[in-house]
Amino acid sequence: MLQWINRIIATVLIPLFMATNSPVFYLKQMANQPKELIPIADSDVIKEPMHITAHRGVNGLAPENTLPSYELAVEHGYYSAECDIKLTSDNVWVLSHDSLVSSNFWQLGTIAHTDFATLRTYPYNSGANFWLYPDLRIATLDEFLDVFAGSNTRPQIEIKTSNYDMLHTVLEAVRAKGMEKQAIIISFDLKQLQIIRDLDPDIELWYLVYGITQKKIDEAKALGNCWLSADRKTNNERTIRKALSQDVGLSLWTVDSVKDTEKLYNMGVRYIETDRLCNG
Repeated sequence: MLQWINRIIATVLIPLFMATNSPVFYLKQMANQPKELIPIADSDVIKEPMHITAHRGVNGLAPENTLPSYELAVEHGYYSAECDIKLTSDNVWVLSHDSLVSSNFWQLGTIAHTDFATLRTYPYNSGANFWLYPDLRIATLDEFLDVFAGSNTRPQIEIKTSNYDMLHTVLEAVRAKGMEKQAIIISFDLKQLQIIRDLDPDIELWYLVYGITQKKIDEAKALGNCWLSADRKTNNERTIRKALSQDVGLSLWTVDSVKDTEKLYNMGVRYIETDRLCNG
């Protein structure tokens, strides 16, 4: 039944949307318009380097979580570039923020219930400038890591699945590329980070949180070599300074204006994650 539904969507509905002035297609195209990067280098406030993470790659110029978006991050000299990884039905780590296949492709189903070979046949139909990449396909964790080989940009890997049994394979992928000191592994799930720390006592971790609390600070410090990566909107100057005063690394997400960057800079923040900003 699912195959028939997919076939109807691919052969009937999609051509209909594309051949007409459909509101659905129009809105999707508007959402996919590229967005120019905003430089912070000309700021009169920021005197020291601000370390910027490209959120899901340079997703304003290329589809998020794709190899072109990470190649752009390396080209523009970002401090790091963040990806989201999920497991396919046959246990291949692929880059995708959302569970639904339809988020990026004209197909139904979920990443977790689709095998890698099938996913690999789907061309992207969303994301900035996706039409410039007709042959673009879903990327693997290994391919993501390869983009950063020999560069100064750090690959940042967010685990977006509740699976605990396959976490060792993330570390194995990093080690196979010799990137133990370059890569950063991040997660909202404290248990996942604890498992990874047990497997590797040294690799850098970032603990994703919304509000900064003393409990979250203590949990990060207990892991060792672990930063807090916190939601800018959920926090204020008091909570931000609380973290900075306790000898724990701190990055804020998602910061997309020079004005907000300057405010955080004046509080002592030197690491941010963004969809729009760049240093150049």
